[in-house]
Amino acid sequence: MLAQVLIAEADAFVAMWKDVKLADGRDRIVRHGHGPHRAIQTGVGPVEVRRAKVRDRGDVEAEEKIRFSSAILPKWARRTKSLDALLPVLYLRGVSTGDFQEALAALLGKDAPNLSPAVISRLTAEWQADYDAWQKRDLSARRYVYVWADGVYLQARMEDNAECMLVLIGATPEGKKELVGFQTGVRESAQSWRELLIDIKQRGARDRA
Repeated sequence: MLAQVLIAEADAFVAMWKDVKLADGRDRIVRHGHGPHRAIQTGVGPVEVRRAKVRDRGDVEAEEKIRFSSAILPKWARRTKSLDALLPVLYLRGVSTGDFQEALAALLGKDAPNLSPAVISRLTAEWQADYDAWQKRDLSARRYVYVWADGVYLQARMEDNAECMLVLIGATPEGKKELVGFQTGVRESAQSWRELLIDIKQRGARDRA
């Protein structure tokens, strides 16, 4: 999900400069591959990503070059600004495209990328496919020596019985943390947790250390 948003952010930057052309009519600002793989610390452990790169092909001095800098993942950053957690939650909550952009602005301020409704729709379609596949993955080969269970509220105010994201994070024998499962529910509801635990058990999770 994070990788997809980084690409969309770079594409939006290129689109913003689409009217700037070279003398031969070609686009001056273009996508230019990706940077090297690097590990980024997220809320569910390290994730390997590649920063999308943009090139200014104009024959101008270095100080006049149009440069792209990701607001989501700055060049030397090693930790996300919680965007990896925010975007899937917005998607799962069915947030409209307008509210989605407002949420980006609230998180990143003036540096928030301006993602069009079409881009947001494409991202949510990709996340739906990824989410469906992830929710059906086989857990029989996974081994966890410890599992944390917690509820993360999706609202600013935590009213009684407010809906939240129920999250299970497992610790492997090697000391790594993995997201095991999550779903929306009521934090204090035994039934909500039972449904999540039954789901991961049906996909092969076992109580073994």
